[in-house]
Parts: sequence; C-alpha cells; structure tokens
Amino acid sequence: MEDILHALGFVLIAGSAFLVVILAEAAYLRRQGKPDAYNLRESLANISTGFMYKMVDAAVVAVFITRFYDDVVKLGLQYTPANKWVGYGLLFLATDFMFFVAHVLMHKLRYAWCSHVTHHSSVRYNFSTALRQNFLFDLSGLVFVWCLPLALIGFDKMSVVLAIELNLFYQFFIHTEVIKRLPAWYEAIFNTPSHHRVHHGRNPAQIDTNFGGVLIVWDRLFGTFVDERDAGQIVYGISIRQPTTLNPLRLNLEEWFAMWGDVWRHKDLRILWKHPDWVEAQYPGARTLSGRSAAA
Repeated sequence: MEDILHALGFVLIAGSAFLVVILAEAAYLRRQGKPDAYNLRESLANISTGFMYKMVDAAVVAVFITRFYDDVVKLGLQYTPANKWVGYGLLFLATDFMFFVAHVLMHKLRYAWCSHVTHHSSVRYNFSTALRQNFLFDLSGLVFVWCLPLALIGFDKMSVVLAIELNLFYQFFIHTEVIKRLPAWYEAIFNTPSHHRVHHGRNPAQIDTNFGGVLIVWDRLFGTFVDERDAGQIVYGISIRQPTTLNPLRLNLEEWFAMWGDVWRHKDLRILWKHPDWVEAQYPGARTLSGRSAAA
C-alpha cells in the first residue's frame, strides 16, 4: 500500500504542475494573438483521457509492483551496482532505451498502435496534447515491454517507478510550439520540442520518426532521426480518418474497434502484428475503419 501511495502522490504533484503549465501556455498564446492554439473542449478531452490513463496506470502499477516485480527480479541478473550513482545513471539509460523500444513497437504493430493512436489524434500541439493518452496502454500489456527488462536487470522496484514517472514527466514539456530551438548541444543529445513536433507530424517525411523519450541519441543511432528543418511543413493529426469526436471514451476505443473490425472483415489475424498501414496496402480499395497517425 505504501508503494501505491508514493506513486499516487507523485502523480498528483506532477498533475498539478501540468495544469499550471497548460494554463500559463494558453494565456501566453492568447496574448500573442493565437487564441486558436488552444480549444477548451479539446483541452478538457485531453485532460480527461490523461486522468483515465493515470487511474488505470496506478492500478496496474500497484498490482505489478506488489505481485510480480520482486518475483521477476529473482529470475534475472539481479544486478546490484557498487556505486549508487552509477546505478542511477544505468537505470536512466535503460529506462529511456526501453521506452524507445516500446515506442517503436507502438508505431510498427497495429495491436500496439491501438493504445497509442489517441496521443496522435489531436490536430493541435500544445502542453495539453501530452496528456492525451490511452488508458488501455497498461491493460494491453505494452507496459511490460517497458518494465520487465528493468526488473530482469535487477533494478529496485521503487527506483524503476520513479525513473519511469520522471521520464514521462520530462516528455510532457516537449509538447509545445512556444519553444523553437534549444542550444545545439542540447538538441544533439536530448529530445526537444523541435524533435517531437516532427514525431507528431502526419506528412510522409514525418511519420515513424524521433521515437526517443528523454534522449534523441537512440534515433540518431538507429536511423530514425529527422531534423525539424528537414521535415517540411508539419501538420498534426492522423493521416487516415481523422477523428471528429472529442468524447474521451471514443478517443480511447475507436481504433481498437477498427482493428478488430478489420480482422473480422478480412479474416486475417496478421493485421494484429503488421504495420498499422498494412491492411490498406494488402486490401486496396477495401473500406477500412483503421486510423493511422503521423507518428508519437
């Protein structure tokens, strides 16, 4: 129970800070003559999906930590760093790399995309967009792609929870158009608003790029990096069947129904693990309910 309270306490503190930043950005953009940068109904939908996601996430994390984590640690390397600061550094790198891996899977596999498309479905890009998440991410099992390798290495469970929350906390602040370019050295190492804007773009040069969480070095190493200056005009949203709803529940569930509808319609289970665009290429001309975002 203490683990749960610690996690919930962090979420409440972070959530309060997020709301303050969202209000500040909205007020700033209005003073800059950009009142359309925020839409009240859309912002409320974003906050609602974020709340739904964190409530489910808290429950899954609680069950995972109290029931599974220590057992999984016993099956792995049980790594214990001699120097705690070296351990923190390795945990930071491992946490960020495993996010990168999970994020790539979310864009490459239709099943995984269903839990991520919600985040890409906004045609606006502001701090509230960061909260536009899908509550089925944890229930789909994708969270374990992120957590289980860290347990198998042997990292302490509460350190892992904190590392993941801090990773997501950082990512909130890259969802803005207010910040243009940061110093060159920072842009070279870290994920920034400039890099993440490309990731949220729906034009061909922007799709499936810049998957990093805190660090952008993974994208540079694996060839998925695209500089904003080379990405062309960025248009946000989904390239196929842009949602017209601001109903938080529909934003979370529509792509799941679309995927299973495609499986039923085409009698093809490969749709589950193929690229989200595969069904359109495999069955040209067939009417599909699938949605495809630029790339989060």
